[in-house]
Amino acid sequence: MGDTLNKLAKRARSLDNTEIESGGENMGVKAVVEDILPCTAMVLIEICTIFLTIMASTTMSRLGMSPFVFVVYTNALSSIILLPYSFLYHRRDKIQAPLFTFPLLLRVSLLGLVGVTIAQNLAFAGLSYSSPIVACGMANQIPAFTFILAIFLRKIKVDLKSQGSQARIIGSLISIMGALSITYYKGPVVKQYSPFFLQLARPRLLAVFTSTHENWVLGCFLFAAASFSLCIWNIIQAGTIRKHPQVMKIVFLYTLFGTIQSAILALLMEKDLRVWRLELNMELLVVVLTAIFGSLIRSSVQMWCMRLKGASFPLFFKPVGVPTASTCGCLLFAETFHYGSMFSAIICGLGYYTTLWGQLKDDETNKNIKGSTSTTSDEKVPLLQEKEAEEEEEEEDSPV
Repeated sequence: MGDTLNKLAKRARSLDNTEIESGGENMGVKAVVEDILPCTAMVLIEICTIFLTIMASTTMSRLGMSPFVFVVYTNALSSIILLPYSFLYHRRDKIQAPLFTFPLLLRVSLLGLVGVTIAQNLAFAGLSYSSPIVACGMANQIPAFTFILAIFLRKIKVDLKSQGSQARIIGSLISIMGALSITYYKGPVVKQYSPFFLQLARPRLLAVFTSTHENWVLGCFLFAAASFSLCIWNIIQAGTIRKHPQVMKIVFLYTLFGTIQSAILALLMEKDLRVWRLELNMELLVVVLTAIFGSLIRSSVQMWCMRLKGASFPLFFKPVGVPTASTCGCLLFAETFHYGSMFSAIICGLGYYTTLWGQLKDDETNKNIKGSTSTTSDEKVPLLQEKEAEEEEEEEDSPV
């Protein structure tokens, strides 16, 4: 009997150990899926964005492709891809809201105008005059511009005593200083002041990092205007998604409207019809890659990460483009890359994180205030009900 009990105890311990090990393995897999994979995916998305930006700069500078035509072709192909993908993505939704209503069509046409026709054309026109490092620096102005715009529209109240408001003010000032620095100070060329091993490792490339028909200040202002347009676009998009939560269908519609509007703009800006001709070379490759990446890969990865980690998670990875572009500039394009531009972009990234931290801090404070208010009101309601009940009992017990 004792031997039998000992055998059963050993078997139970072995089963417990197996369950613990399998549970540990499951926890490890869960940690990888919930923590490591989203971070890795967002870093790769930002790195791919920079490489596509360098390729787009090359097609416009070396091959002479019009930035306005580039926007039309990429968004046209994105619309074709998004048409089946958006309906497949939402095929399991229980509620299928009508798409072709006048208020929704008005909103998506406005989204296409601001987010595609204005913002993208300004951005790629700015890229044709400057460099991908400017794209990184000016893209990091969005939290600062959003904060300033919200103050002018009286959407938020600035409390100088709160840490969140202080951080947002300081971050906005740092971001603006970085933007002014990247516009007016380029500094020495990396090639003149680089280590010897970097000079030996520098290959000859067909790609272009800085525009061959450079107008640096104009390019910076165009990028800044594009970032400001995206702030307005974010506000319109947030309101649209609240009313119509089928995100990918909204993306398809505003991309389609933006394509039509951008085509009209391109016809007005480009009088020579030969610029519309696509050669079977790097031009076509960059158009296809940009359309597939922007319409399918980036949006799908960002939405997957937001489902796992929250809506603000992708925002933390926007400045990853700065070290990526700086590394490419130092290693591969040292003849045209400047130290001042690199350090200015880093300042923009610091301002971005400071402003973003202040925004998240303010959001947390507002949630706590709302939570405490709702808790207080919940506690008061039973007391009021008890008091009313006592009064009713007194009225019933009292003689008429």
